[in-house]
Amino acid sequence: MSVRAILQPGVQTPRRPVPAQIARPEYVDRPEPQRNTDPWVQPPEVVEAMRVAGRLAAQALQEAGKVIVPGVTTDEIDAVAHEFLCDNGAYPSTLGYRGFPKSCCTSLNEVICHGIPDSTVVEDGDIVNVDVTAYIGGVHGDTNATFLAGDVDEEVRLLVERTHEATMRAIKAVKPGRQLNVVGRVIEAYANRFGYGVVRDFTGHGIGRTFHSGLVVLHYDAPHVPTVIETGMTFTIEPMITLGGIEHDVWEDGWTVTTRDKSWTAQFEHTIVVTDDGAEILTVC
Repeated sequence: MSVRAILQPGVQTPRRPVPAQIARPEYVDRPEPQRNTDPWVQPPEVVEAMRVAGRLAAQALQEAGKVIVPGVTTDEIDAVAHEFLCDNGAYPSTLGYRGFPKSCCTSLNEVICHGIPDSTVVEDGDIVNVDVTAYIGGVHGDTNATFLAGDVDEEVRLLVERTHEATMRAIKAVKPGRQLNVVGRVIEAYANRFGYGVVRDFTGHGIGRTFHSGLVVLHYDAPHVPTVIETGMTFTIEPMITLGGIEHDVWEDGWTVTTRDKSWTAQFEHTIVVTDDGAEILTVC
């Protein structure tokens, strides 16, 4: 495993084109999305459409993960996700969202989230989070995962493994009638066992016909939040867990978020729908 220097911005390639026949979300190339009117609880036809979008997002993520080896650039990872989505009639939801220039987010090592794919070369021992969202049939499906590149340090490998476990435990805790805070309580309790930090300033979110609805899903214990989980709610669970602190900095690009202490961080994400007795993961292949 090589010793990776602190990350610096690379060079971005031009924006990738999307075939004209693929439907765009309303926000593309606008300064900001329209005011959200999407309900937190979705009707069955929207949930069914989200299964399609979620499956495509999961498949695109899987394809992107296959190319993550030392020597690949994050821009090449973006190309794989972009081409898969377009080939299957889906629009990459991040492309043109509030000006974001690429079709997925690639966040390495100390980058918490929202890394922009560019000429950065993945090195042996890196971890790479890829965040993919598909828009098709008028709805979004949002997912991400952290991949290992080459020979990864055991401490870092365990962070990735445990972040995935925290995500799945939180999903299993979702049941109608419980407070939404159960998500953060489960994640933080598990992370605390290992002395990890749970990022507070970036959250899960409601999702459906809008990319981000008004529903906020915290990943830490917040007993003051009164929201009660209801059948038919659709939202993401996407904890960001660090080996160190939870304070962050943002690069001059306005997107890339890093840990202030440069500790490494991992993340996983699924879009779920609340069922009568639990939760169904929509972002599965």
